[in-house]
Amino acid sequence: MNLYTKNGRPLQVQGDVVYSRSGKLVGKIANDRVFGPNGSYVGTIDGGRLIYRSTESAARGYSFTTANVAGSAMGSVAGVASWGDEPDIPD
Repeated sequence: MNLYTKNGRPLQVQGDVVYSRSGKLVGKIANDRVFGPNGSYVGTIDGGRLIYRSTESAARGYSFTTANVAGSAMGSVAGVASWGDEPDIPD
């Protein structure tokens, strides 16, 4: 799966775990949402984009841990005009 943030920053997906381009843990996919390691809402996946939607921010996942991975050389793509904000992704 190719996944980018709303503004086009590339993310790495390994199974159901999402990492930033630099390999830092972002969260785990549950249906169409991504939840951080502490179970907090990170964003919603819409058309291959991870978008933060404040109306869904009350949702909670479960906490988990996993190691960071190696960085990626994927390039950015153009942003989209989807409803929501750029998620807060470590990089």
